[in-house]
Amino acid sequence: MKKVWMLLALVAVMVFAVACGEGETDETDDTGSTEEDGTEEETSGDGSEEEVSAEEGELTGEVAIDGSSTVFPIMEAISEEYTKEEPDVQAPVGVSGSGGGFEKFIAGETDLSNASREIKDEEAEALEENGIDYFEIPLAYDGLSVVVSQENDFVDHLTVEELKQIWVDGGAETWNDVRDEWPEEPIERFAPGTDSGTFDYWNEVILEDEDINRNAQMSEDDNVLVTGVQGSQYATAFFGYAYYAENKDSLKVVPVDNGDGPVEPSEETINDGSYAPLSRPLFTYVKEESLQEPQVLDYVKFLNENAGDMALEVGYVNLTEEEYDENMEKIEEVAGE
Repeated sequence: MKKVWMLLALVAVMVFAVACGEGETDETDDTGSTEEDGTEEETSGDGSEEEVSAEEGELTGEVAIDGSSTVFPIMEAISEEYTKEEPDVQAPVGVSGSGGGFEKFIAGETDLSNASREIKDEEAEALEENGIDYFEIPLAYDGLSVVVSQENDFVDHLTVEELKQIWVDGGAETWNDVRDEWPEEPIERFAPGTDSGTFDYWNEVILEDEDINRNAQMSEDDNVLVTGVQGSQYATAFFGYAYYAENKDSLKVVPVDNGDGPVEPSEETINDGSYAPLSRPLFTYVKEESLQEPQVLDYVKFLNENAGDMALEVGYVNLTEEEYDENMEKIEEVAGE
């Protein structure tokens, strides 16, 4: 009987020990689970990968941009690169021409207004009347380019006076009217629309504020002008250097003689001013209030930092480093940084 009771006691001890062991295991599991959950909460609360990911895409919203077709290639390239860095920010670039862009800017519809000329006094007055403060950012230099078809085998250069004769209303009607040795064929003209800063600049330095030839076919889309010249041996057009550079395989650029001999537009001649009088700066105008929106401020800084490289890439000429530094100082001053 003693052996039986001892055996029962031993079994009872073993059962108790097993039961205690299972309880400890359950408690440990529960504790471990709780500690693991706590660790996850702490991780996601003090800088987890999820939070870092959110920070990388934290900029959202839109940057409203419109204006010059000449400035468009630069801004399009900028927006494409910016979207790669900030995919949640929309920055489409409209092409209403410099004048059309300023109309939207004055109406408060845009944050940035691209222009291939300086703002006019009446546009500045309208902005003031509407309580819109703004500032100007120079982006690059352009050489307004005169082109003919590559099939044109007679035009080797044009003087400023001949350009006026071709383009002013009541001037030359055939190429023979310009030079006796040229063919007696009607001149076909393709020109930027009157809302374009390119037209304004041409009107100032070539037409000298006289009317453009009434037969000129005009468009705000420079690609339409390119196509027009490509299709005719006797056509001519003028537009920004980038559009010539993009289509040089099918167009012939015409050197311009301003009195010191014919000069062809190039990065060098545009930058040093020898391509006169058709070299000019390109701008964007920024609404000051818009810089209080984080995505607009970030975009404008990105624009200034990359405008030089993008200008060269699309066929324009970059500013000096000092000029871009001056732009950045102005941006930071207006933003209150």
